[in-house]
Amino acid sequence: MADIAGLERLIEPEVKPLGYDLVRVMMIGGTSDPTLQVMAERRDTRQLDLADCEKISRRLSELLDLADPIDGSYRLEVSSPGIDRPLTRLKDYGDWKGYDARLTLAEPHEGRKQFTGELRGLEGELVLIRTIALFRNFFGQAALDRQAHHRHRAAQH
Repeated sequence: MADIAGLERLIEPEVKPLGYDLVRVMMIGGTSDPTLQVMAERRDTRQLDLADCEKISRRLSELLDLADPIDGSYRLEVSSPGIDRPLTRLKDYGDWKGYDARLTLAEPHEGRKQFTGELRGLEGELVLIRTIALFRNFFGQAALDRQAHHRHRAAQH
């Protein structure tokens, strides 16, 4: 299994000078099709286009070939966060305030692991969603809610 934290430490200093922020690094595809997924975004648009993906991919391919941090063969996939944007950094919860999100907790809170609601921002380390507040380290996964994203964008225009 790949050391994801180690890969993040290796990759982030390479994408930052190119003008991108690292959103997430993870191994997907299991043993039959191992893929290193690197999700990044431009600082100005919070997205990536094909040219951005190519630029990051070329730089990381060179780096990963030299450092060889993953045992065996794997594919490198560079992508934009897209519409189902994962919320991986504490700042994401403040940046996406006002959007509906789906949060899956690592451990149940009052008998529930799944929460959906409008992100209300941060209070220190607390993530506010609708009328509840949870510590970020409770979360297993979190992403923007696609349908709610479309409703929010339509309401803005």
